[in-house]
Amino acid sequence: MTTRTSFSVSRYAPDRGPVARLTARDSVLRRLDWPMLLSALTLSLLGALLVWSATRGRTELNQGDPYYFLFRHLLNTGIGLVLMIGTIWLGHRTLRGAVPVLYGLSVVLILAVLTPLGATINGAHAWIVVGGGFSLQPSEFVKITIILIMAMLLAAKVDAGDQLHPDHRTVAKALVLAALPMGIVMLMPDLGSVMVMAVIVLGVLLASGASNRWVLGLIGAGVGGAVLVTALGMLDEYQLNRFAAFANPELDPAGVGYNTNQARIAIGSGGLYGAGLFKGHQTTGQFVPEQQTDFIFTVAGEELGFVGAGFILVLLGVVLWRACRIARETTELYGTVVAAGIIAWFAFQSFENIGMTLGIMPVAGLPLPFVSYGGSSMFAVWVAIGLLQSIRVQRPMTA
Repeated sequence: MTTRTSFSVSRYAPDRGPVARLTARDSVLRRLDWPMLLSALTLSLLGALLVWSATRGRTELNQGDPYYFLFRHLLNTGIGLVLMIGTIWLGHRTLRGAVPVLYGLSVVLILAVLTPLGATINGAHAWIVVGGGFSLQPSEFVKITIILIMAMLLAAKVDAGDQLHPDHRTVAKALVLAALPMGIVMLMPDLGSVMVMAVIVLGVLLASGASNRWVLGLIGAGVGGAVLVTALGMLDEYQLNRFAAFANPELDPAGVGYNTNQARIAIGSGGLYGAGLFKGHQTTGQFVPEQQTDFIFTVAGEELGFVGAGFILVLLGVVLWRACRIARETTELYGTVVAAGIIAWFAFQSFENIGMTLGIMPVAGLPLPFVSYGGSSMFAVWVAIGLLQSIRVQRPMTA
């Protein structure tokens, strides 16, 4: 039996002993956060049904195979689970040493998008098409590397017991490293991903214990940057139109406001229990664009109703709740900051995705975590789950 670790500097003092002595009674499987894992898996499997419903009649997309997107979504989920297992096996502490390399690779990948290797999909030049119908969106993995590189820097001296909080110089370095890939993604332009990354950075700073002046300064810089980007004309016309449609839904209901209006009609028609899977008129009539990706929540609202859509919210809530618990219980700042960054990512992206289908947020082209169709996003969120599980598995055992 081990005893509770005593910390002379802070609760994030270094763990000098083995990472975690896992015995037969305290195995990796027993230490996993099963409510989080089962909730995330249920979301992915439910997403497979919703994607299938949205695409089985879309012959222009499914190449004449009604099961095309269903099988690919399940394959993406399977690959995501393998990546999660690999992440748990390696451990977040082992990955900590490889963070600079992973960060460099992610920057190279997003730079490759700006070369002839890049491709434009749905208005955003944010993809690399490899061939055979396979495409990669590097910005999804940049979200992870921003979390890891900032956590590594901000927690280094605190976990070593040298400081109570990260100093100003360390915070400045972390922000510079986060700003580099964000600036490249903005050039694509992929405004939705930049918004998520900005929220991630804010969440990481808050969790690290950095001075409130940095947090307030970051918020001010974000507002100023948004004004500057708009003034310099860095946003494409379709992005400006999305914000205009959000501000005034009746501005052009057959044009820029079409997606949001059709999404609200689909969700509103579902009522309490929905029309039934594969029976939604908006879905079968193909009135909602990009319904298998950005607007997947409209399928749930129309065909599963308030109950089914609410169930998705509950499952997302369980994932976030368990992630918050992991962040709170870990005994190292590095683990806390990594978990906080993932929480900020999942929470904001879920709110933005669902909010834009309800008309309370502007359309930003963000998938719903675990539910929407898309390989890159599915791989990234399952790697994030692997990091959270690793933080839980490798925490020091207590009496």
